Amino acid sequence: MKNSTSLLQLVCCTPLVFLLPVALCSRVVFPTDANLIDRTCKQTPNYALCVSSLKSDPRSSTADVSGLGVILVDIVKTKSTDTLNKINSLLKQRPGDQALKSCARFYDTVVEALVPEAQQGFSLGNPKFAEQGMNDAAGEAETCEDGFSGKSPLTDNNKAVHDIAAVAAAIARTLL
Repeated sequence: MKNSTSLLQLVCCTPLVFLLPVALCSRVVFPTDANLIDRTCKQTPNYALCVSSLKSDPRSSTADVSGLGVILVDIVKTKSTDTLNKINSLLKQRPGDQALKSCARFYDTVVEALVPEAQQGFSLGNPKFAEQGMNDAAGEAETCEDGFSGKSPLTDNNKAVHDIAAVAAAIARTLL
């Protein structure tokens, strides 16, 4: 009985001796996450923004290209929501400002329609929808900026949304 228990332990534990070091070192041996981010971001209009945005999100270390796209769409949503909050705050100070009212409509469209379209496009394997949604989001940010006759109080926000949306659209294009 003692020999059969020892044999059973040997059979069960031996694979662990070989597999455990591989599992623990796989991040070092197979750094595909960094290479994937680098290769993917090289195909976008703003390599530095792409890399810094993706590396700031822990999900990127295990994501495939579609997953990287989803991360960027989430960033577009966050930046668009922040911009919409700023617009609503400015509208309290200047309730009659037509340019701000237009921007509010543009950013509502981004958050309520274009971001979900892009998220679904990436998640369901239809990158054309993701590309279109993000191209449209970039366009809405430009249109908002162009609506001011003079200095826009949203220039930095509009540029941030435009630029990250353009990167997300370029990633979607790589999946076509």
